[in-house]
Amino acid sequence: MISSSGTIVKGVGGFYSVDDGQREYTLRAQAKFRRARLTPLVGDRVCFESDGKEGWVTQILPRQNALLRPPVANLDALVLVLAASAPAPDLLLTDRQLLFARAQNIPVRLVVNKADESPAYARELVAAYRGAGVSPMAVSARTGAGVDALKEALRGLDHAFSGQSGAGKSTLINALYGFSLETGALSGRVERGKHTTRHCEMIRANGGHVFDTPGFSLLELPLTDPLRLKEGYPEFAPYEGACRFAECAHLREPGCALRAAVEAGEVDAGRYERYQILFEEMKTRWKERYD
Repeated sequence: MISSSGTIVKGVGGFYSVDDGQREYTLRAQAKFRRARLTPLVGDRVCFESDGKEGWVTQILPRQNALLRPPVANLDALVLVLAASAPAPDLLLTDRQLLFARAQNIPVRLVVNKADESPAYARELVAAYRGAGVSPMAVSARTGAGVDALKEALRGLDHAFSGQSGAGKSTLINALYGFSLETGALSGRVERGKHTTRHCEMIRANGGHVFDTPGFSLLELPLTDPLRLKEGYPEFAPYEGACRFAECAHLREPGCALRAAVEAGEVDAGRYERYQILFEEMKTRWKERYD
């Protein structure tokens, strides 16, 4: 009996494929996880026992982050892809995704694809998110511009791609890793035909893994005191403590240092306007939390 540790790279029908760096083992989870209502996730680092043919996941090591939709754990990076041309990026959705990922301790890298189709707008988007802690960069999967730099930035990381349909995620993954995606799912590279990905899987790429998932649902922000929403905006941090009021929400309060920074062009005006929208939404949810 082998006792070792590894990473869950696929889970289907109660069976888990665990990679220990040398080979993959097909395992089941011990009953204690079901009793504890704890489900192993793709990306989990686990301890296991196996006789080489069958075995059991015996321990799930502490997670650095986890999502339920899709069910994955321990993302080193979420690559959020926007398009500089069609489809026009939904920046309010983008900001929701950034706030959600930050709340879940998931590092984000923002990539503006199709930069060759609208270079000026690509530069504008990169500038808008330069202070947001997402290392924004413009690329073109079609021409290859910026692809090598992105590949190097993702080297060795376990990462997933998210973004609006049509933003060019599959084309970008093809350009990065030499896959041949036609269906919009990474699984297309192994000729499974046209299908909808219904499970999650990690595929070796670039010294790490890329997650093949059915899609990300990062829309509903975790409920929090609306005054804490500003903590999800790294570009606001330099102005905290400089406002007239200690508990400044950065809305209409007199003497707000952040509003002054927006007016001076030091903080992106679009990001600030969308912050106001999200603040009002969170304030409504916060008031109704006991209804």
